[in-house]
Amino acid sequence: MKVVIVGGGISGLSAAYYLAKHGVASTLIERDGRLGGVISTERLQGCVLESGPDSYLAQKPWALHLIRELGLGDDVIGSNDHLRVTYVLKRGRLVPLPDGLMLMIPTRILPLVRTRLLGFETKVRMGLEWLRRPSNGWQPDRSVAEFVAEHYGWEAVDYLAEPLLAGVYGGDPQNLSVGSVLPRFVELERKYGSLTKGVLRERRKAAKHAQGQPLFQTLKGGLGQLVDALVAQTRPAPEVLHAPADAVERSAEGAPWRVRMSGEWLPADHVVLACQAYQAGALLGSADGDLAALLDSIPYSNSITISLGYDKAGFPHPLNGFGFLVPKSERHLLVACTWVGTKFSYRVPPDKAVLRCFVGGEDPGVLALSDEELVTHVRAELLTVMGVSATPVFTQVARWPRSMAQYTVGHAERVARIESRLKQLPGLHLAGNAYHGIGIPDCVRMGKQAADAIAAR
Repeated sequence: MKVVIVGGGISGLSAAYYLAKHGVASTLIERDGRLGGVISTERLQGCVLESGPDSYLAQKPWALHLIRELGLGDDVIGSNDHLRVTYVLKRGRLVPLPDGLMLMIPTRILPLVRTRLLGFETKVRMGLEWLRRPSNGWQPDRSVAEFVAEHYGWEAVDYLAEPLLAGVYGGDPQNLSVGSVLPRFVELERKYGSLTKGVLRERRKAAKHAQGQPLFQTLKGGLGQLVDALVAQTRPAPEVLHAPADAVERSAEGAPWRVRMSGEWLPADHVVLACQAYQAGALLGSADGDLAALLDSIPYSNSITISLGYDKAGFPHPLNGFGFLVPKSERHLLVACTWVGTKFSYRVPPDKAVLRCFVGGEDPGVLALSDEELVTHVRAELLTVMGVSATPVFTQVARWPRSMAQYTVGHAERVARIESRLKQLPGLHLAGNAYHGIGIPDCVRMGKQAADAIAAR
């Protein structure tokens, strides 16, 4: 059996690994000179720096299962949740999110009453939300902004939902689909009417399941460890070809598919497109124009991470928390900032402080700025917000253009149509963050599903 995987990120590597466990070799095509996709770890002056994601959600099991299979279980660390405080910038001041929030859902009264993040009218509305009853009948997909505003008002959108989701999805809650981004909350609304009531009534079951589990998990030496272990332990090792794929077509003779790369055709019984959806669409233009158009219609946003390292001596701001978020209404360039040493142990030595800053999102103009301009802008904002005037001892800038899939309103319907077309194209498989989850665990799951489907045939 000949299997070609296009894309050497975590989805494609997971597909190759699980195929190998089934005894199926594969050829992996990756346009860049390195594997791992957006997962990239570097070390500078004793600091572990993640250029892409720094962790994964612990409640989703697929990444941890893979890590343990690879023998890295002893290197798994959790976020320091006993130190977890997240701040939101409001009128130039860092205000902590009130205790008891589940995303933007309040579950404790006193922290909500005392917070300076929300006004009196919003607090009253959040309290009265308890009285909402379940609505009868089917509801269409809505934006996250509409959904949250309906329950808690627009101030909750501006200072809770928008900054929280901008840091995860790099998108605008006015466009994001609540059914695809927050499906559990939609189910709670359907069952209880009130989101607060639903969260409180189901929290006991969730707490029992997640007892002692941190919110985030990662690896001591960075998530690059996962990539290295996948490559090293995939046996038989996949043949890796570092060049762009040009086209994927159905073949009239021999194997049912073929993939063109550097002017050569590779025959394939199965093709796994583990690249970005728009890249998959470009490859499939001649094979299935309808599927190509659907894939190309999934929007993406940009992301840039900027890590700044400082000598701890004389650092002016206490790093008492995981970092801060900047709402769109207060935003210049900076979207969020993580205080790395507080969030994760082993990442920053005692004599250093590392601030991991995020810019980008839906503004394409940010990518036009040079690394020096980005660092200058971010340092100016950190001076205003945190009073940090010291010169960093190192900086690192990583750019990820069109890397964050946007689950906009209608996303579930779009994916259903994509999967309907796939059923007409046996031997073609999709994996990646554009379909059923953007995090590392979801990408591992989709890579494994593709491998299992191939092995089953």
